[in-house]
Order: sequence, then C-alpha cells, then structure tokens
Amino acid sequence: MQLIDQLLQASANLFKHLGEIPKGEDRDEYIDTINNMLDKRGTIIEDLMKEGFHFDEQNRIHSTLLELDNGIKERLSAIMSAVKQDMANLQKSKKSEEQYFNPYSNVRVMDGMYYDKKN
Repeated sequence: MQLIDQLLQASANLFKHLGEIPKGEDRDEYIDTINNMLDKRGTIIEDLMKEGFHFDEQNRIHSTLLELDNGIKERLSAIMSAVKQDMANLQKSKKSEEQYFNPYSNVRVMDGMYYDKKN
C-alpha cells in the first residue's frame, strides 16, 4: 500500500506542476522538472508492477489515480503542442530573417555563362 500512496503523491505533484506553463527562459527548468517527476513516477509504477499490482475500479484510490493520469496526459499534450508551436514560430522567424538579409538567395542566375548549343 505504501507504493500506491507514493504514486498518488507523485501523480498529484506532477498534475499540480503541469498546471501553468512558463514562458521564455524559465521553460527549460520547467521541462527538466517535469522529466525528473516523470522518471520518479515511472520508477514507482515499475515497482508496483513487480509486486503484481492490479487495477480495481471499485477502489477509490485506483480511480483517483486513473483520473490524475488522464489529467496528466492532457496537460502534457498541451505543453507539447505549445513547445511545438514555439519551435515552428522560431523556424519561421529564422527563415524570414534570412530572407530579409539576403532576399536574392533563392534566385538562380547564371551570370557570365554562355552556352553554345551548336556542337
């Protein structure tokens, strides 16, 4: 029973931590903390599986764990989509900056070359 309580506590802490998404430089530390919390939670789940844990829908703690797990998945997907959007915006801004500094980079011109088609 002690592992289930640890899993419940770790899941609740992770769910709470995922509640707000920081912007800018704080995001790196935020993601590292998420990774550490997920690793800790994964270790607890592995230990539970080694003991032969079986999910019981009638058990209140088990149903709470299921709800927390679903909430964690939703919040992680929201964070993932926010990070993907930021990466896409960064790539777009890099491309537009490149285009600004060298607007003719995509133009293919063969200046100074003469092709004689007579052989």
